[in-house]
Amino acid sequence: MDLSIFTEYGPRLLAGFRLTIICWLLGTVFGAALGLLIAVAQRYGGRSVRWALQTYIELIRGTPFLVQLFLLYYGGPMIGLRLDPLPAGLLGLTIYGSPYFAEIFRSAFRAVPPGLIEAGRAIGMTELAIVRRILLPVGLVSALPALINFSIILTKETVILSIITVPEIMYQTQYMATMTFTFLEGYFTLALFFWAFVEVISRLGRRLERRITRHLIERT
Repeated sequence: MDLSIFTEYGPRLLAGFRLTIICWLLGTVFGAALGLLIAVAQRYGGRSVRWALQTYIELIRGTPFLVQLFLLYYGGPMIGLRLDPLPAGLLGLTIYGSPYFAEIFRSAFRAVPPGLIEAGRAIGMTELAIVRRILLPVGLVSALPALINFSIILTKETVILSIITVPEIMYQTQYMATMTFTFLEGYFTLALFFWAFVEVISRLGRRLERRITRHLIERT
């Protein structure tokens, strides 16, 4: 293994890794926010709203992210949507992740005991207050493992952004491998980057779960 190449290309790899983290973080936050809105709309919307949102969910979940990203970036200009690679990648991650987050939130809301919701209505709480003070705090406890798990899945989906020339870690690894013909070193380093990234997210997620569980036990 030729380690001398990292002297020259190390800064590019680190810059790509930083951009990967940013893309993952923003894609996760925006995707979760959109998924939450979809789950709330499904719960309180009419039949036509629920049908439209379910169609959206099934369409996005039923097609590969690569295809979605191609349609967004290369097909967008046909309908007047012209985006640079990075905004297109972030929008693609948001759209791709939102149906999965929506289903996680929907399941979490269904797990909330109906008695809590009835009690909230009995004391005059609005539906918005019920969502904010009952559904979200109680439902997110059971949804947290699934949210963390899908967030980890999204880390690996970021490599697809290299297809539209977003200079994240995969793009930089391919550049280094092409320029130096060191494919083994490049992709082994890529695997190490993602292993470390996922390990950090997993540990933070487990710590967050323990803190929330301990907080609930202390309250009871």
